[in-house]
Order: sequence, then C-alpha cells, then structure tokens
Amino acid sequence: MSHSGLVLSGRKYARVVRSSLKERVSLLQGCPPGLAVIMVGDDPASKVYVGAKEKACKKVGINSTVINMPADSSEADVLRRVDELNSDDKVHGILVQLPLPDHISVDRIASAVLPEKDVDGFHPVNVGRLWRGEDGLFPCTPSGIIGLLRHYDIPMSGKNALIVGRSNIVGKPMAALLLRENCTVTVAHSRTVDLIKQCGRADILVVAAGRAEMIKRNWVKPGAVVVDVGMNRNSSGKLVGDVDYHDVKEVCSAITPVPGGVGPLTIAYLLENTFKARSKQKTIEPN
Repeated sequence: MSHSGLVLSGRKYARVVRSSLKERVSLLQGCPPGLAVIMVGDDPASKVYVGAKEKACKKVGINSTVINMPADSSEADVLRRVDELNSDDKVHGILVQLPLPDHISVDRIASAVLPEKDVDGFHPVNVGRLWRGEDGLFPCTPSGIIGLLRHYDIPMSGKNALIVGRSNIVGKPMAALLLRENCTVTVAHSRTVDLIKQCGRADILVVAAGRAEMIKRNWVKPGAVVVDVGMNRNSSGKLVGDVDYHDVKEVCSAITPVPGGVGPLTIAYLLENTFKARSKQKTIEPN
C-alpha cells in the first residue's frame, strides 16, 4: 500500500504568521507599519492580488496605500512616485506591482526603491546581502517556503535540494536561502540535460517552472519533500501547479497543494517584510 505525503498547508501556516504579526504590530509604539503599492495600468490579475494585499494588511494592523497610475505613465513618472515614497517616513515598505508596461524598466524601478524599504527584496543591495549571508529584506515567496518547511519541522541541513526554475523572484533567491539552511543546492532550468534524473536525486524539490503538472511521480525520489510554486490553468480551466499533485503525493513524504500551498505565503511574508522594514527604520531614527 502506498503511503501518501504529508500536506504542507501554506494556508494554515499563513494564519499562524498573520496572528503572530497582529500581536507584534499591536505592541508597537508610534506609527504602525506602512506599505505603499504602486500599480501601473489595470492588469486584472494584479488588481485581484493588490486587493488581497490590502485586505491582509488591514487584518494585522498595517497601513496600506495603493497608488494607481495609468498604463501610459512614463518611467520618469513612476520613478518620481517611488522617490516621494522613499522620503515619506510613514511608508516603511514600497512595492511596485509586476508586471509593468513594456516601456518601463523593472530593473530601474527596483533599484530606485530604498533598500531598507524594498519589501520585495529585489534591490541589488538586498540581493547582495542575501548571497553574502547578511541580514536584509529578501523575496517573499522563497522566504515563506523556508518558513513553511521550518513550521512543519522538515529537516534541511545536509539535504540535496533541487530548484527547477532560475527566476530572480523565486529560483535564485530560493537557492541562496536553502544554502543558508546548509542544503546542497542544484538549480535546474529549461536547458538542463536529463531533468528527470536530476529531480530523482533531490531530497527537497522546489518547482517554479511555470508548466502545468510537468513533474510526475517517476521524476520524484521516494520520500522527497516537494514544494510546488506553480500556478497554471490546465486544459479544463482548473487551477493546478507545476507538479502532478495526485500522482506525486503517493511517493513523496510531504507536498504543498495548489491552491493553498505556497500562494498564501507570499502575502504573509510581504507583511512580515513590512514589519521588519519598520523595525529597522525605527532603530536608525534619532532618539
């Protein structure tokens, strides 16, 4: 009889993170943590996501402001808004919602946000701190995944970890964070030769490839821990991950579902980063 993997519920863990945050926010003296979100254009998925961020902020006592800018705003307009928020001491975290219109450089905008307000963890200074093993603000999804694995007491030290995907948002920062946990880390991607064999060696498999249900049970080492970062619609319009959940669940020791796995962690850790940014900025204020 096959043993079925433990379900790593991001939804439940995100609730734990939020209730701890709510308590910590309530104990703060002075102004509450403030998050400003800049949204350029009206991408429908972004609208839903930004709405969810606003709701989550309200629940834990974080002030949130959404700045809607028309899709034809120039890069200079967006940089000006970032600049205003950089110098606003009631705003501790600044997030520029992606995707941006094609005529605006994501890199230039990300680099314009002050590193100490960069709650997305995309500023080159924070990227450098991440890889140097220093303290900083790091990308929300990978940070949430590490939190989830710790919450479920999944051992990481000394394990072989494979990440499928090398984006700046998930794949690369995930590799750096798993290195901090003393994993032996491999990053695979669309050019990797014999991906199935690579996956089969992993004790911890993190999949952020953007291809619906590509990972099957014969790809996965029996007893591995599988983290699915994918969000796709399959041919019948159902929301699925990059991992064939029901197939793989039979062979792994633990797995994140889609939806309800990694998704809720992203917003929970955005709030966590906003709180952290507020604490850091408080300490540098004159007494």
